Amino acid sequence: MNIILLSGGSGQRLWPLSNDVRSKQFIKIFKGTDGEYESMVQRVYHQIRAIDPNANVTIATSKTQVSAINNQLGGNVGISIEPCRRDTFPAIALASAYLHDVQNVGLDEPVVVCPVDPYVDKEYFLALEKLSKLAEEGDSNLTLMGIDPTYPSEKYGYIIPEDKAEVSKVVSFKEKPDVETAKDYISKGALWNGGIFAYKLSYLLDKAHEIIDFTDYNDLFGKYDTLEKISFDYAVVEKETRISVMRFNGLWKDLGTWNTLTEAMEENVIGDALLNENCENVHVINDMNIPVIVMGLKDAIVAASPDGILVSDKEQSSYIKPFVEKIEQPIMFAEKSWGSYRVLDVEKDSMTIKVTLNPGHSMNYHSHERRDEVWSVVRGTGKTIIDGVEKIVRPGDVVNMKAGTKHTIINDNGEELQLIEVQMGKEITVEDKKKFDL
Repeated sequence: MNIILLSGGSGQRLWPLSNDVRSKQFIKIFKGTDGEYESMVQRVYHQIRAIDPNANVTIATSKTQVSAINNQLGGNVGISIEPCRRDTFPAIALASAYLHDVQNVGLDEPVVVCPVDPYVDKEYFLALEKLSKLAEEGDSNLTLMGIDPTYPSEKYGYIIPEDKAEVSKVVSFKEKPDVETAKDYISKGALWNGGIFAYKLSYLLDKAHEIIDFTDYNDLFGKYDTLEKISFDYAVVEKETRISVMRFNGLWKDLGTWNTLTEAMEENVIGDALLNENCENVHVINDMNIPVIVMGLKDAIVAASPDGILVSDKEQSSYIKPFVEKIEQPIMFAEKSWGSYRVLDVEKDSMTIKVTLNPGHSMNYHSHERRDEVWSVVRGTGKTIIDGVEKIVRPGDVVNMKAGTKHTIINDNGEELQLIEVQMGKEITVEDKKKFDL
């Protein structure tokens, strides 16, 4: 199978564990087969590999998420990077061009597109295989997967099929309705539109060339910021006449809020937390190194991270976004391709960070023009390169770097390397970084 996983999201609805670079799909809350916690993107990726070990998986995402993807999935997964956000049609067009021009996928091959973050089981991925075969062998240009609705939801658009067969032609699409209208749709056999569909690669690229003037992947990437922001549904789906839908009635949950996310959690507590016996239907996720005690709460979510603390009634947690938008602060935790960092302290002219460098990885060779830095190694051994001079570093070693100094640190050993980084300057920003080749 050729699968494009759409990975977007701003990280506001699952604050404080998510932020602009750590969207909900990267939060590790699900128990994996090895007993370790894994994220949504890891869970879905492993599920795909279990069904089809040779699946060609490409993740369409923004550049802010690339480091987290490499951190959690390694460097072998394909990534189609959107230079900026332009909604789902440009993202899918770019990813399709990436498949053809970079990965050399044939024009006659089927491609399945789906979100990266549904909560599903094996049956879902078996259904994706069937969807892929329908795209390859069927008469339709576009084949959707419609989800059998379990309640009259106002959150989803609806697909109206011609009949109630497993695969049927699509009669029409309906926007997100109110509850009563949704009940009427469901009584007529309507299905939820989960944004899951398949096509032959040639079909999508032909459509993309009809709408966008470009020659190949590199050309499309270069003019991406000039493209119209438009969804795939508006640009393609609702205008296609040769379109069918395959019914799916297995497990499928959109874990878009704390309330729905906790429904999929196997445990009530993740991290260092205690609940007393008077708590009912309470979930705690603690991403900090301090304990959390919860007493006497009912139907509540407690989430703690370096970015903040949320204590909310589960139903009310769905309305968090406008409150998060009012908060202005630097990102306090992020996963990078080389490891992770956690902000420990922020002052007017300084910032203190704990950096974890994974085995076999290194930072970019870089400099800063407006700040000095001091590294204090607290765990592991490695090698620094400061203005071209190499030096072995061990726990207790301190490295000073004035503004303008080129520097990097390399972990060429088999265990994590941890250091405390103190940044000092009048203007400390992520933009103050210049990269160099070693």
